Amino acid sequence: MDIILYFIDFFIHLDQYLPAIVEGFGVWVYIIVFIVIFCETGLVVTPVLPGDSLLFALGALAALAALGALHIEALLILLCVAAIAGDSVNYAIGHYIGPKVFSYEDSRFFKKKYLLKTHEFYEKHGGKTIIIARFMPFIRTFAPFVAGVGAMSYFKFILFNITGGIAWIGIFLLGGYFFGNIPTVKSNFTVVIIVIVIISVMPGFIAYARQKFIARRKATGEG
Repeated sequence: MDIILYFIDFFIHLDQYLPAIVEGFGVWVYIIVFIVIFCETGLVVTPVLPGDSLLFALGALAALAALGALHIEALLILLCVAAIAGDSVNYAIGHYIGPKVFSYEDSRFFKKKYLLKTHEFYEKHGGKTIIIARFMPFIRTFAPFVAGVGAMSYFKFILFNITGGIAWIGIFLLGGYFFGNIPTVKSNFTVVIIVIVIISVMPGFIAYARQKFIARRKATGEG
């Protein structure tokens, strides 16, 4: 429980923790954030990592010349590579494991409901799910995996992967770079992080609510 509380505190106070991490690790922080972004997109067991908010906070820190350890150009290139490589690995894992993964039971690190939810989303939106899912926590972790299970051609997948990866990294990283140090945003950084999270998960909740509403209407009509 203490670990969970610490993770939540770290998550919503990135503006307080990141400067200390940058100061303590220097250029090694590039490797750390590369691993975080790669793992969130490349491993189905790590969907809870703070992708959107981390990118925004990193952009804001890169805009502060006083830190000196972070450069926006390096972050853009490195994290785009991490996001694209992560999805590619996830796709390969899904392609290798195949449909049998849907018969797996929940474990400490694997939640079947997220996989099924992503599969439904993929069935509805097709290949563009790879792009859309980049902006949806949990869904983005499972989307390339489901694409691999569904045997989407790698050529088609990599086009969506590159487009979505660059768009995701660019929007959040540059958003933090240009807007993260505006006085109002800076003084309410925790609120901004929470808003980013809410906006990120909102499409998933809307889609879920819409699906439930349609199912209820059908059940009522049949009744």
